[in-house]
Amino acid sequence: MIDPYNDEYFMKQALAEAQKAFDRDEIPVGAVVVANKKIIARSHNLSEVLNDVTAHAEMQAITAAANHLGGKYLIDCTLYVTLEPCVMCAGALSWAQISKIVYGASDDKRGAGRFDTSLYHPKTEISGGIMAEECSEIMQRFFANKRK
Repeated sequence: MIDPYNDEYFMKQALAEAQKAFDRDEIPVGAVVVANKKIIARSHNLSEVLNDVTAHAEMQAITAAANHLGGKYLIDCTLYVTLEPCVMCAGALSWAQISKIVYGASDDKRGAGRFDTSLYHPKTEISGGIMAEECSEIMQRFFANKRK
């Protein structure tokens, strides 16, 4: 039997969050946190709305998931995010001890993997490239609109 709640399903949910950011004129990055195949947190970039450079989708997701769980650690949780986390978000995800990170598009300029994967918690599993084309496309569309 095919499990409908797979990486692609949850990345589509993160893409829906990225679209919300796009519609608010935010850099279109979306994220969801999953525990036991259920979404416990949804978020998207809010840096412009909140006037806060730390209001990345991942940071918002960590806070929402921790509040949902009633604790600061995200053990046995998976973060699905449309863009590879930056160094700041990688550090926060490490502190949260998240079990798995699944990202869509790589970020060659600011992605944490460009620097060092040891930024993540040693037990965190990293998987990239899930729906990378779709995740890249929304970013490209956003920045193309900015250049007009």
